[in-house]
Amino acid sequence: MDQLLANLRAAAEPTRLRLLALAARGAFCVMEFTEILGQSQPRLSRHLKLLCECGLLDRVREGANVWFALPTGEDGALARDLVARLPIDDPVLEADRRQAARVLAERARVASESFRRQGADWDEMRALELPAQAVEAALLNLIPADSTAKLLDIGTGTGRNLELLAPRVRQALGIDASKAMLALARSRLSGPDFAHVAVRQADMYRLPLSAGSFDIIVLQMVLHHAEDPEGAVAEAARVLAPNGRMVIIDLHEHERTDLTGKLAHRWSGFSDATIARMAQAAGIVLASPLSISTTTEPAAIDASLAIRIWPASKPALTDSPLERAL
Repeated sequence: MDQLLANLRAAAEPTRLRLLALAARGAFCVMEFTEILGQSQPRLSRHLKLLCECGLLDRVREGANVWFALPTGEDGALARDLVARLPIDDPVLEADRRQAARVLAERARVASESFRRQGADWDEMRALELPAQAVEAALLNLIPADSTAKLLDIGTGTGRNLELLAPRVRQALGIDASKAMLALARSRLSGPDFAHVAVRQADMYRLPLSAGSFDIIVLQMVLHHAEDPEGAVAEAARVLAPNGRMVIIDLHEHERTDLTGKLAHRWSGFSDATIARMAQAAGIVLASPLSISTTTEPAAIDASLAIRIWPASKPALTDSPLERAL
């Protein structure tokens, strides 16, 4: 009861309630909060510190940036309940929402211009003229709705998979090494429908996540950029729960050597045998791979490239030496 009273006292202040209402729309940094609320950074920093200390906000550092958002899952239940009780027609909150929309639009614009200046295309599947819609349809077929499931999207990029799958899961997290990509993902996932979705910067070889903590893991167009794809699959398997499912989506092996320089590909796709070897080493069971038909969008498909989907699952009991001994 003492902790609950402390949390309620922390929230019982107009500016802090406004901060919680904004955080329900997505993650913001301190400078963005100052633009929206028109208050000084030191003042808002004190409010944010108090909200984080009592667990009503999450604080995630990415390099020089610090992002604040409502906690996901059960940890954020009280914060979300408080926000839900705020009057939607309150003129102060309405003004905050308008300012937040402007800040989010500017964030996406800046991020997009940054990518154009660097000559990068962050929607790689469409850049390669591959059947993105067919891949998304196949992914939806592989991941049925489960109101209890926790999803991890490794190499989330602009967050499209999170947007697509969010309605089907209880909680979702996207990780990516690129701060610019994450800025685009936050812009995409800034609406109230994504309060249970978060993104963060992380190394896919050393995920800052507990073993067995996710029911569904997706790696889409990630492994061909990886220096150590087998290590990435093994780390993903570590955080996959027993009976959980993993979906690997990537290029089938090909001979397009120009992609090494053009799009920084480290590997020229993968054969079924290569992915099967990675899966076996990681302790997951590979199902029959799926090929995406190139007949759905014949004018847009590069015949030299093909998308392959490798579904997999983690057994309830892995075949480790320790388990065999038990």
